[in-house]
Amino acid sequence: MIRKYRNRTNRENMQLGALTAFSAGMVNVISVIIFFAFTSNVTGHFAILAQEVSKGNWYEALVVFGWIGLFFLGSFTSNFVVINVDKQRAYLAHALPVVLEIICLLIVGTYIQFFYKETLLETELMVGLMLFAMGIQNGLTATISNGTVKTTHLTGLTTDLGILVSMFSKKEYRQKPELQDKMRLLLTIMVSYIVGGVCAGYIYLTIAYNVFYIVCVFLLIVIGYDFYHTKVTTYLQEKRQPYYRKTIKDREPQLSNQ
Repeated sequence: MIRKYRNRTNRENMQLGALTAFSAGMVNVISVIIFFAFTSNVTGHFAILAQEVSKGNWYEALVVFGWIGLFFLGSFTSNFVVINVDKQRAYLAHALPVVLEIICLLIVGTYIQFFYKETLLETELMVGLMLFAMGIQNGLTATISNGTVKTTHLTGLTTDLGILVSMFSKKEYRQKPELQDKMRLLLTIMVSYIVGGVCAGYIYLTIAYNVFYIVCVFLLIVIGYDFYHTKVTTYLQEKRQPYYRKTIKDREPQLSNQ
């Protein structure tokens, strides 16, 4: 799901999009509930930045600018790791950003649960850390899917979906497999994001701040899935090879007699 960044299938992109969009939807809704701030994208923050600058609220403008910078830094960090780690260790290069994201969310969840005093400074720092985590996720999914999968915001996705629906009004476009695949991918991401947000709201009402740990579990599934297919599957294949070689060697005399 995350180990490949060349010759990816639409199924692999849908798996990646579904799980990461689900986690992004959860993070965004829970940040709105707790901090009254969006953290899965920075579109609204640019508008707030312009508003605060126009009002001369320089501290508030600096905070929002810092949030935008942290989202940028998260995206930079994930891509920097991917392109600089040895290409022969693609799984490690792609798993490290997810691990960093998990660490950020664990820090936020643990701090809120045990230390949070609801001060303005604490809120600003927690929102910044969550934006950094979402920048990591969005940068990673975009990098390994060659820009096909972006799961932390739906503005561009909704635009693309509207364009596709209009194209499907003509039969010649409805019959194109690549457009059908794109439609399935976009719908998968959108539905997963919404379902993740709904689940986050419900889980928060049930187990409060533990929702951050649930998000981390879904991210662990992402890296665990690829770990199984890269490490466990390879190990099992290597264990089977001596048996196959022995079986073939035992059958050689029989084949020669025939």
